[in-house]
Amino acid sequence: QMQLAESGGGLVQAGGFLRLSCAASGRTFSNYAMGWFRQAPGKEREFVATINRSGGRAYYEDAVKGRFTISRDNAKNTVYLQMNSLKPEDTAVYYCNAVSNIVVPIGLEVWGQGTLVTVSS
Repeated sequence: QMQLAESGGGLVQAGGFLRLSCAASGRTFSNYAMGWFRQAPGKEREFVATINRSGGRAYYEDAVKGRFTISRDNAKNTVYLQMNSLKPEDTAVYYCNAVSNIVVPIGLEVWGQGTLVTVSS
């Protein structure tokens, strides 16, 4: 089982930026595509961005294209989400997970605690 620990969330004003990190352990990190998901209050968890095993290909949900960038460091077993030009509608708890594929991602592991991102207007 892969353990996942998200960090980097916080309160930021609209237009600001944050960088989320997700440290993974328990499995060979480089064997897995990874993804970021988010769950806003009262809504279902949704996919945000995914990245393939090597980090050479990424896929984004339409609402975050051009603003968010997913990356990974396989030597550090960590996946990142750089979030720029944040909007109030980006407010959510953000989670990472290993995914089955980057186009139609399904989380493979038990979800972690997530990290809360709050964007004020």
